[in-house]
Amino acid sequence: MSTGNEAPATWLSQDAYDRLQAELDEHIANRPAIAAEINARREEGDLRENGGYHAAREEQGKAEGRIRYLQELLRTAKVGEAPTADAVSPGMVVTIYFDDDANDTETFLLGSREIAATTDLTVYSPESALGKAILGGRAGQTCTYTAPSGADIKVTVVSFEPFSG
Repeated sequence: MSTGNEAPATWLSQDAYDRLQAELDEHIANRPAIAAEINARREEGDLRENGGYHAAREEQGKAEGRIRYLQELLRTAKVGEAPTADAVSPGMVVTIYFDDDANDTETFLLGSREIAATTDLTVYSPESALGKAILGGRAGQTCTYTAPSGADIKVTVVSFEPFSG
């Protein structure tokens, strides 16, 4: 039974999935080198004043965080083309126009920033103010959201289609 708390599926092209898997494999392969660097820096003496040691530990923390993030993303991602939908959903290329001006349009990908490297499109997260406003919207529907600046912005969904990345 659905609780309504599930995150929307992250759709990745096979190319994006393979690229992220290669990045994950590289981070895992670098674990011994980072550990060796920490050990070498530890042997330099007083840890309270050892900038190299602290930098190596910070690098290790960032790498481990990225490893955990990529493992979870790849574990839960769906590979292939997102199914067609009758409403705006993550993994779609969306065209909107601003403030009743049909000439002021923007086309972007609604999805994970991880796929930004696979497209020239601007990528907006479904969790962003704009993303939340248009999620579930249909062509012709007008939505309003509050920008980070505090301004209320009105947008109308023109079209949407699955990202083929």
